[in-house]
Amino acid sequence: MGDILAELGKNLADRWLTLLVLPGALYLAVLAAARTLGQEHALDLPRLAHRVSVLANSTALHSTTALVAILVAALLGAAAAGMAAQGIGSVTENLWLASAWRTWPAPLRDLAGRRLRARQASWDQANASYLAERDAAGRARALSRLRGQAAPAQPASLTAAREALTRIAPEYPARPTWIGDRVEAVSVRLNRDYRLDLATVWPSLWLAMPDTARTEVTASRQALTSATTLAGWGVLYLLPGALWWPGLLVAAATVTAAYRRARAAADTYARTLDATAHLYSSDLARQLGLDQPGPLSKDTGWRLTCILQGRAELLDS
Repeated sequence: MGDILAELGKNLADRWLTLLVLPGALYLAVLAAARTLGQEHALDLPRLAHRVSVLANSTALHSTTALVAILVAALLGAAAAGMAAQGIGSVTENLWLASAWRTWPAPLRDLAGRRLRARQASWDQANASYLAERDAAGRARALSRLRGQAAPAQPASLTAAREALTRIAPEYPARPTWIGDRVEAVSVRLNRDYRLDLATVWPSLWLAMPDTARTEVTASRQALTSATTLAGWGVLYLLPGALWWPGLLVAAATVTAAYRRARAAADTYARTLDATAHLYSSDLARQLGLDQPGPLSKDTGWRLTCILQGRAELLDS
């Protein structure tokens, strides 16, 4: 037990150092540089080097007590900055996922509603283009079969139309953000194709799946959280930017990188959820005593949903 606790403490210390202290120390350094240089001397590196030299030669730093106090203050400040970044990242994650956008305060909810309606209009237009391209490709294949010719390759215009549609949302938009719709699309497709309510089945599915699958799901979800935490750091860098204009560039670059990482992480997370439901729902059905000889089907999805919702009377509907 002592070895386990020691290893756990080591892991916690490593995570504390990696996630909070090191990024926080960098932030404090940038903030100190911003305060030293200001807007008028934003790129005056010799001025910054001189200030660092003056501080290094200060008599106060020759005291062990002063050094310890400065080190403790720096660690606490870095940790506080890290916790602030995580807090802002959590808010950012809720905004980007937008799962409860209808409960947001009125001004933000109205803005989200307008954004959703605009995305839905764009999706309708892109979907109409995609369907037209798909019908044209289908007619071309049918004509080739009638003539006894080889089926033509899928036209590039059809691929482009499908990609344009997916860039808006993989399914009809239900949330004001692409990230939220990408995760929501998993539930929509499982309900449409297999009558499986993922929110109902997921807790039992989580307990039934092997540890390797849990690890993959956890890792993909953690990647999304890490991306939103990076966005939190970008917001914090607005403070140095108010004192030192290059800080605004750092903030903009950080938020942009965070958003791109969040989109990629949301896509990976959604694919992982979808694969998990397809791979292990049948196993869950068998563990619950259902006759499930093959892969996931609409009957299995509906029966799982009814049983786990406590509505067994609907099994025959």
